[in-house]
Amino acid sequence: MEAAPPRRWGTPLWVAALLIVLAFLVIYPLMMLVFGALSDSNPVVDGFGKFRPSLHHFLEVVGNENVHLAFFNALAACGGGTVLAVMIGLSFSWIVVRTNTPFKRFIAGASMIPLFVPPLVAGVAWSILASPKTGLINTVFKWIGIDFRVDFYSMAGLIIVFGIYYAPYVYMFTASALQNMDPSLEEASEVSGASAFTTLFTVTFPLIAPAILAGSLLSFVVMLGIYGVPAALGAPANINVLTTYIFKLTAWSPPLYNTAAAVAILLMIVTAILVWAQQRILTGKSFATVAGKAFRPRSLNLGPWRWFTFGLAVVYLFVVVVLPTLALVIAAFRKFLFIKDLDALFDMRAYGWSHFNQVFDNPLTMLSIWNTLRVGVITALIGGTLAFAIGYTVNRTHVPGRKAIDLLSTIPVAIPGLVVGVAYLWAWIGLPGGLYGTIWILALAFVARFIPDTVKSLSTSFMQIHKELEEAAWICGRGLVSTIATIVLPLARPGVVASMTLLFVLAIRELGSSLFLYTSDTTVMAVLLLDYYEGGNVGKTAAFSLVQTAILAVLLGLTNWLSRGAAQGSARVG
Repeated sequence: MEAAPPRRWGTPLWVAALLIVLAFLVIYPLMMLVFGALSDSNPVVDGFGKFRPSLHHFLEVVGNENVHLAFFNALAACGGGTVLAVMIGLSFSWIVVRTNTPFKRFIAGASMIPLFVPPLVAGVAWSILASPKTGLINTVFKWIGIDFRVDFYSMAGLIIVFGIYYAPYVYMFTASALQNMDPSLEEASEVSGASAFTTLFTVTFPLIAPAILAGSLLSFVVMLGIYGVPAALGAPANINVLTTYIFKLTAWSPPLYNTAAAVAILLMIVTAILVWAQQRILTGKSFATVAGKAFRPRSLNLGPWRWFTFGLAVVYLFVVVVLPTLALVIAAFRKFLFIKDLDALFDMRAYGWSHFNQVFDNPLTMLSIWNTLRVGVITALIGGTLAFAIGYTVNRTHVPGRKAIDLLSTIPVAIPGLVVGVAYLWAWIGLPGGLYGTIWILALAFVARFIPDTVKSLSTSFMQIHKELEEAAWICGRGLVSTIATIVLPLARPGVVASMTLLFVLAIRELGSSLFLYTSDTTVMAVLLLDYYEGGNVGKTAAFSLVQTAILAVLLGLTNWLSRGAAQGSARVG
């Protein structure tokens, strides 16, 4: 018989507190966003004392050709990027799970590296590599006599960068599906006379179709909300997508906050529909491929071709990591980016620390680094604590209201970062003595933006803890809080540290939410990097990109060390 948790009179208050916090973080800003789209008042000038209801902004958005073009560009860039991401992610998942390609752990690790590259850094790196006039790739082509030019200031450039950097989302879904698929289904196809190639496209891929579609929709949704890549590669060619168009509306004089709110709601609606479609695909059909008997995923013997598949992995790693990093290093250390010939590239007299000196001579540099670390720590602590409370309430209790808590904590999945920024702008800019202009509004926006990812990350840890451990503590007279503190939290420590690490990294990378919420005193690294790029100084932009990347790498290494320590501590507790 299952032991019941100790009854506590404070349970309704606990549930009410979580609902109030989530409403404060999610519902209130969204309501103010709708308020902005449906009113004709300016919160900066009028505050919220004058509410003039109006559908003018929605109607203007619906009939505006610039919005139509931005919407079409967003669909084209994200759609093309998704197709490329599926091709790359599916190929790598098949190579890692289903073939005897050597160094598969290396390939699997390399496939995930792009997830940790800030979008704006990726865009800046490829602008240095593939700009039509001074791009390093075009310079190399000229040296070796190839009459061909690449131009990433184009729709094709957006598609390629989106595709290669967001393929890991498809990889994560499809690799898991391939790992759990019974190889006897493929063996039956080959016994019937089908070739390995035919089996791949008639049996393997159709059976994991839900995973492919789910990964595709997720990558599309993520691309749709990205600002950094379109700002770096689309803006020079006057290619606006929804995210860059929203920012332009608030950057005009006077700022068009109401129209920006209306376009932001349009972007949120499109994203919500896609998230809903993804959930329907994951839960609506059964493509069961795992039988009751045990099996091991089959490794296809590729023979000499296994070195070809390994070569593909090396090329991918070179394209998404080595080549952009090399471009940033060259641009950061060269005094002038113009390179007339091959000898000039290796002329050490052309290199120096001048761009780094200029970056660190700017007082905003150290301020932005300090602000970024502060926001990251605050976001990790608040978000991690809130996610633990939500995750435990939803996954380990049966209290009334837990479904409402689960729903509210999931809503931000369908809200792009830029929309979160616009919503928080409307929620706080017109309120005297509010949070606007402080570090806290950035941290709260990040918590709201990433709370679904954090709760999902923690849910796995809760599922791995058997209910019997808590029941034993209750039988021994332990209270609920004592049980959580002495049993659940120590055992879930690796998941808690991992979720806080995830929040910390996401906060450091986040640009979209920051664009509307920072001030000169609360500038963060992502915003300052954008300022350097828009200022046209490629050397300073590259130098600061390397600084941001180095800080991110050090922090990832540190948090990974802490995660291992937490896992060892949890094992000792177990």
